[in-house]
Amino acid sequence: MLMQCPNFGIEINKKGNIAMNGAIDIRELNEMIEKQSGFVTNLLTGMDQVIVGQKHLVESLLIGLLADGHVLLEGLPGLAKTLAIKTLSELIDADFSRIQFTPDLLPADVIGTMVYSQKDEEFKPKRGPVFANFVLADEINRAPAKVQSALLEAMQERQVTIGKDTFKLPSPFLVLATQNPIEQEGTYPLPEAQVDRFMLKVVIGYPELSEEKKIIRQNISGERIAVKPILKPEEIIEARKVVRQVYLDEKIEQYITDIVFATRYPDKYGMKELKEMISFGGSPRASINLALAARAYAFIKRRGYVIPEDVRAVAHDVLRHRIGLSYEAEASNMTADEIVSVILNRVEVP
Repeated sequence: MLMQCPNFGIEINKKGNIAMNGAIDIRELNEMIEKQSGFVTNLLTGMDQVIVGQKHLVESLLIGLLADGHVLLEGLPGLAKTLAIKTLSELIDADFSRIQFTPDLLPADVIGTMVYSQKDEEFKPKRGPVFANFVLADEINRAPAKVQSALLEAMQERQVTIGKDTFKLPSPFLVLATQNPIEQEGTYPLPEAQVDRFMLKVVIGYPELSEEKKIIRQNISGERIAVKPILKPEEIIEARKVVRQVYLDEKIEQYITDIVFATRYPDKYGMKELKEMISFGGSPRASINLALAARAYAFIKRRGYVIPEDVRAVAHDVLRHRIGLSYEAEASNMTADEIVSVILNRVEVP
């Protein structure tokens, strides 16, 4: 005899074993994830050696890594955005390239171009820095739209076209971009099409007082802690396969869909006050990425199934850059984060 839990279709039999709708043995899935996710602790330990605090930043980078999604970091100067990305790349034995975005940057400086070979008397493609496992697009909003758009094909199709030739990018491939929110002069806001290709937009705040004291002590000593690679790209690819096996119940799928639809049609969910505040809601990518990020978050927490708290934990990072604010919202000083909070509090939890 099986006992039905009130939430997400989890069933518990008399022996205490857990199964989901009688089809999946969650105990076996949990054991597999416990075995496969051991490297998460090692990665977190390695990051903690260099990055003080910023737990949410580190977790978000791991979610992007495990869910095969790009990450946009937004924060004030000096909050270890670039350092965090560089440290993560050092912990993984993979190719890393950094592109410093500037107003005079050209698309060819990112993806590559055709170069004439005098020896062969023909043009040959020369690959740009985007051909790496980890690409750090530092201060991405300092380059004009034509340069930003050069990344669109790479981020979505995982390929680059140079001249008549199309080249596959290495796997895993991850774009980690940073931008400074306070400087407007000499910057070019990312267009919606570009922003939507980032799985997560993570907003970073100041560290705590105790953390800042530790940062001071660590930096005035003059010694930079060196980290060694603990993971290979092949292990990341295998871990991603396991992440996609994390159980996502139909009720959780419905919950994710309701949250995204509430960003488009808030009046249908009893939130008429938000209708005039939103010019456009989340795209289907929002639903897909919310499900993938929730699975990755459950994996990090060593769990074989997604619960509503996992969805809520990643919802702000997945949705904040996918909601267009109307003039009424800007006049009322309402932010996308506040809209997401209202939606999460009003949409029925399974």
